[in-house]
Amino acid sequence: MDEKITVPKRILSSLISSVSAGVVPRLGAPYIAIGREAEISALLSDLEIVGEGGSAMRFVIGKYGSGKSFLIQLMRGYALERGFICADCDLSPERRLCGGKGSGIATYRELIKNMSSKTSPEGGALGPVISRWLSSVQGEVAQSGVLPGSPDFGKEVSKRVFALSKKMENSVGGFDFASVINSYYRAETEGSDELKSACLRWLRGEYTTKTEAREYLSVGSLISDDNWYDYIKLWAEFVKSIGYRGFVVFIDECVNLYKITNRVSRENNYEKILSMFNDTLQGRAPGLCMIMGGTPQFLEDTRRGLFSYEALRSRLADGRFTGSGEFRDMLGPVIRLRRLSDNELFALISRLTKLHGMYYSWEPRVTEEQQAQFLREAVSRTGADTMMTPREMIRDYMSVLNILLQNPSAGFTDVVRSSASQTAAASAAEETKEISLDDIEI
Repeated sequence: MDEKITVPKRILSSLISSVSAGVVPRLGAPYIAIGREAEISALLSDLEIVGEGGSAMRFVIGKYGSGKSFLIQLMRGYALERGFICADCDLSPERRLCGGKGSGIATYRELIKNMSSKTSPEGGALGPVISRWLSSVQGEVAQSGVLPGSPDFGKEVSKRVFALSKKMENSVGGFDFASVINSYYRAETEGSDELKSACLRWLRGEYTTKTEAREYLSVGSLISDDNWYDYIKLWAEFVKSIGYRGFVVFIDECVNLYKITNRVSRENNYEKILSMFNDTLQGRAPGLCMIMGGTPQFLEDTRRGLFSYEALRSRLADGRFTGSGEFRDMLGPVIRLRRLSDNELFALISRLTKLHGMYYSWEPRVTEEQQAQFLREAVSRTGADTMMTPREMIRDYMSVLNILLQNPSAGFTDVVRSSASQTAAASAAEETKEISLDDIEI
């Protein structure tokens, strides 16, 4: 990172706090993006396809802490910068792709709550996106020569709003979706906050009964567990029609689907994934890009993972010439995250050192040789070649920097050596404990 680049304090605060706690930063990910060029290039090519009216779906697969959630947030930032609307959520026991007790609609609500645009990168972009479109329509009408305030102005704006709505009525759920968009426009022109709130509630999937919705809106259906994905496709069509490049949906922590104990419920969720995959790959969801993150277990387990569902296994399994060899196929639906190289890890801790110094306004007492020493010790641990993840290494390194900041008299070598001694002592104590237990005679 160029030392002349300054990171806004708000973003830097979120970034440092997140990485120190082992949490993926929602803002500022590009500032610590190291490596993953092939993965980023592949996902950016998907965005270009979607921007041209196509659709795409990818599975980002990696171990816990390997960087899949980080890559997802990084791509979210890139998509926003390129004029896409994004929505993201993490699955959980309460949020699934389908299921009883509202677990499907809960996922939709989380996605819409986190809907973001370039001007609203932290979420909550639902209302602003629609309002911005209505303002742009009014601007286009004014530029065409119809003066604001004249009788023809409102008619012309209404005509253009209804023309867009009319195009969406042929899609599944499109009639009610278009009706609510029209009601939102009417609320804007009449200054009715109550009607506008009702429209947003419906679009967020917050109504639970049709009777409740009909008090304010003339709709015959609701967004529910069964149809929420149809409305995701409608959102893609809508945002594409109003000037954005497309709709990118990120769904992380898909391992929670693997953890579903009921086989029928688990397979219903996998059936939903199959439906999404077929729609995007066959061009039935123009303007939509789906990116899902999960662990190798979630993908490959033939008893409970995606590979237990034959229709998905046949689509997602590696070909004969990919997977274990030195060559990687980045055009397939599955992107597997490999361990970062030592050079990439070194560049990462060097960048974190600069950002830590920038945030706390100090000069970290760490030389390049000491950074290399820290990395050598981290990768030389038993099993580190396959088990070490960027998350744990970053958390350990940030902890060292925090200790140095708070203890001006301490040196880098002293802190690292002290930590290593404590770890060795703890291991010895555990070994002694195990031996003494084995020696007990009953």
